[in-house]
Amino acid sequence: MKRLHRRDLFGWSWFYEPLNIDFNSVAWIRDGGNVIVDPLPLSAHDRAHLEKLGGAAWVIVTNSDHVRATRELVAAFGARVAGPAAERDAFPLACDRWLADGDELAPGLAAFALDGSKTPGELALVLDGTTLITGDLVRAHRAGALMMLSPEQKLKDAARARGSIARLAALPIEAVLVGDGWPLFADGARHLANLTA
Repeated sequence: MKRLHRRDLFGWSWFYEPLNIDFNSVAWIRDGGNVIVDPLPLSAHDRAHLEKLGGAAWVIVTNSDHVRATRELVAAFGARVAGPAAERDAFPLACDRWLADGDELAPGLAAFALDGSKTPGELALVLDGTTLITGDLVRAHRAGALMMLSPEQKLKDAARARGSIARLAALPIEAVLVGDGWPLFADGARHLANLTA
């Protein structure tokens, strides 16, 4: 796994050829049990690395299109699963906890439920107030710039989506770790604000 901008954050990726971008997963390494967000399949190297770092206590799935390799991590590490509360009735796998807006899975990791994306209540996660981890709504198909999911990519309501992003832009976000595309490690709030114009 690749070390990110904090010593306790790692990530791994899978190149998605139809869009020529990486899909990304994030591992937050913490004493109370590691938290994995939207896990992709692990290579043998990355699995060994994650095992060395303590495995996985929780997997957060930001939306039903990002289940990815969650079942494999549950089987490998005995991780529990958290998903978006707004998808509870139709979510494709069992969850141990449902996250709604304002919930904290662990101290310092706050959930934001986003409106207008392709699935109801898609989760964004804010770590220690300054690192944003996103699923589908906020993405980055080129380095150094964020973009919003498009109607062609199943965006449901652009106005509501911009409102959700405006809430995130009001926070002192520095880094944005996107599920799809390039991570952004500086000036996150400014880049988010640009999406609301």
